[in-house]
Amino acid sequence: MDAPSGRRRTDPVFTLVLAALLGYLLGSIPFGLVLTRLAGLGDIRQIGSGNIGATNVLRTGNKPLALATLLLDSGKGAIAALLALWWAGPEAAVLAAGGAMLGHSFPVWLGFKGGKGVATAIGVLLAISWPVGLLACLTWLVMAALFRISSLSALTALGVSPLTGWYFGGPLVAGLCLFIAVLVFIRHEANIRRLLKGEEPKIGSGKKKAA
Repeated sequence: MDAPSGRRRTDPVFTLVLAALLGYLLGSIPFGLVLTRLAGLGDIRQIGSGNIGATNVLRTGNKPLALATLLLDSGKGAIAALLALWWAGPEAAVLAAGGAMLGHSFPVWLGFKGGKGVATAIGVLLAISWPVGLLACLTWLVMAALFRISSLSALTALGVSPLTGWYFGGPLVAGLCLFIAVLVFIRHEANIRRLLKGEEPKIGSGKKKAA
């Protein structure tokens, strides 16, 4: 369909850059920090690991708040991808998804010190390719049941996602999955060190401070 008279077509490159930027801004909303402050629990960055994600919010002992953080962090990734998909297509959706991941991990509002991105990654994958997202969730659940280590479960689930992404979505989805996996592994550097030393705390033993 031709553009209406008097209006120019949007530059495709500009559209993709804008999708990535909007994804970043949406992803950078620190729901964990906002919710804990609204609940009167102070600054989540001064609790436990100092992370703004749902796992650290759970260390406050407020399970509903942790669940809300999980859903909102997942939702912002999914919304970023779905809005871009509706607006400009698959390529824009992938860039918006990547932007949301960067926004959550390195939010400009918090001096680029954000979360580890697992919940946002799950939301992104469910929006981009629901079979990939579903398999990531199932892998997390199986690993958590077997080893009861949240970080190991997340790293495994996202580590295999490039393979499932290639199978279900082709190179574009696999590339996004690889980007997400690399970013999440980088953000889990301290957890990986503890895993190698056998010192990573198990789910439910959150009284121990983690870096």
